[in-house]
Amino acid sequence: MTNQQNRNIHEEKKSSETDLQNKASLPVNHTDNDGHDHSNEVMGEEQESGWKSHWQLLLSLTILLIMLVLEFGLKYKPPFPADLITYSIAYLLGGYNVLYMAFRKVKRFDFFNEFFLMSVATLGAFAIGSYSEGVAVMIFYSIGEWFQDSAVNKAKRSIKALLDIRPDEVTVIRNGSTQVVNPKEIVLEEIIQVKPGEKVALDGELISETASFNTAALTGESKPDTKRKGEKVFAGMINLNTVTDVQVKALFKDSKLSKILEMVQDATARKSQTQLFISRFAKVYTPIVFALAIGVCFLPYFFVADYDFNDWFYRALVFLVISCPCALVVSIPLGYFGGIGLASRNGILFKGSNYLDVITKVNTVVMDKTGTLTKGVFKVQQVVTSGVDPNELVRLTSALEKTLRILSLKAVVEYAGDNVKGKAENIEEISGHGLKGVIDGKNVLAGNVKLLKKFNVQYPAEIETLVDTIVVVAINEKYAGFITIADEIKEDAKQAIDAMHKLKIKTVMLSGDKQSVVDKVAKILGLDNAFGDLLPEGKVEKVQALKNEKRIIAFVGDGVNDAPVVALADAGIAMGGLGSDATIETADIVIQNDQPSKIVSAIKIGKITRSIVWQNITMAMVVKVIVLMLGAGGIATLWEAVIADVGVALLAILNAVRIQRIKF
Repeated sequence: MTNQQNRNIHEEKKSSETDLQNKASLPVNHTDNDGHDHSNEVMGEEQESGWKSHWQLLLSLTILLIMLVLEFGLKYKPPFPADLITYSIAYLLGGYNVLYMAFRKVKRFDFFNEFFLMSVATLGAFAIGSYSEGVAVMIFYSIGEWFQDSAVNKAKRSIKALLDIRPDEVTVIRNGSTQVVNPKEIVLEEIIQVKPGEKVALDGELISETASFNTAALTGESKPDTKRKGEKVFAGMINLNTVTDVQVKALFKDSKLSKILEMVQDATARKSQTQLFISRFAKVYTPIVFALAIGVCFLPYFFVADYDFNDWFYRALVFLVISCPCALVVSIPLGYFGGIGLASRNGILFKGSNYLDVITKVNTVVMDKTGTLTKGVFKVQQVVTSGVDPNELVRLTSALEKTLRILSLKAVVEYAGDNVKGKAENIEEISGHGLKGVIDGKNVLAGNVKLLKKFNVQYPAEIETLVDTIVVVAINEKYAGFITIADEIKEDAKQAIDAMHKLKIKTVMLSGDKQSVVDKVAKILGLDNAFGDLLPEGKVEKVQALKNEKRIIAFVGDGVNDAPVVALADAGIAMGGLGSDATIETADIVIQNDQPSKIVSAIKIGKITRSIVWQNITMAMVVKVIVLMLGAGGIATLWEAVIADVGVALLAILNAVRIQRIKF
């Protein structure tokens, strides 16, 4: 996410919410330009739409059906003004909120909106005596909007409920006893207790020896994750076995889960280019429709010999009803909400609807090696000695490393286990070469071949041809052997690369590791290109070269060390966001676990979302153009217009909602 996007997020959120609210007669909330909240006055209040508006519409529909049975079934037409009064009651019950919204917008000189459009159309029907049609248009329009808003509210609630699983209370150990308090009352370094089946309320460090957690809420993966004493645990994890103690390291508001929740909520506000286009289109489309409706009503006067005002006025009303753009402007954001929710349930966090669009255009995925395609955990692969016992070689090397804790030799200490014996003395770290020290009276050198060259120690020439990272060891200025260390490739890395190739996506790996290691990994995985020995600026040059070829690039890395490349790429994807605050801040898309296969899932979710959105756009536009033409030609009635309008809106909503049921 760029700095500019950070600066604009609140403005975008406000704009998006306003657009959604303006496209439904049941918005979630509504705020006037003066900042006054009218959420309790509008149909959009969720608790209102749950019962009051529902019964208003039901009563209105009942009255309409009774009148239609009398008039068309029993051939009894109530005398005037009884029919007008009855239909007016049904009209006000079903359309009060629409009329109210239209009035409020007119006060702000906003005439080109669907509330005003439907009010004009239905009141016009009353003016020419088409009472039943006027009431029907208003009722079915309101019912359609009620369903639309219910779908939008459900999508928003499902996104929030997906991650907002923080417990309302937590057990804390104070003064030797346990107390149940609100998580917001917990301070740093306090110890909380999590019973089996309970959710961890705050981020912290495990105090118990071991514990097993379900991390599905954070990673999308429900398999158990075993943590050991001193390791991090995060809010939202579910304790699976014994009572566990956790020392709090982050306040309630600063927890990983809180940040993820905030990011997902912000994501629903950052609009895609398609949404922005439709919003701009609606602002131009609606006044054009008004103008065309006026033209349909009055222009025939100059060209038709038997011009009848009521007939052409009726056609103009049909034109207004079918022109309502609700199906477009509600179902499209709903589709993107569904895409964001689907991704979140699979442990993939998009920072905005715009990135759902961007990911569909990607034709090149550039990946870091360590932590993305490999586990970033180095393991000893082989111990080769020359006149020395292998265990002794490992013991001496690990004793050196354990004293200074050089990261590159940490794998040797882990491999040695309980065999780390002896105290190293006179230790010297030679930068870029390795370590020198005295253990049990023996002079020990451990590092790369440059270290042995520096001290004029002879070694076999074939060592320099080895692909893996090696630790060469000399004892008393004599070559003693070497230890190979390699990073393990992730289990699903090959599957991910193969899936990308099936999608016709070019795969490139960039790494600071030596070229021989990079080539080995690339060959195993079947990557298209792989470049090693790269500094950060070298990675930037490689990505820029790809952009010069007009490639649409997604860069996948840790989101921190590769920040310049992430900024340069069209979409920055961070792996393993669960462990890094900086990752969540840096990337456009965050994969909460370390699975490369989720990159492909993100691309597929983006493609599914975009496909559904454009299906809705196409369907709505085709139906509206056809019925607009029929209405202008005097073939379609108000009944057909409202059925077409509500029908296409409901079909678009159902199409958008189905994305939330897709399984990955």
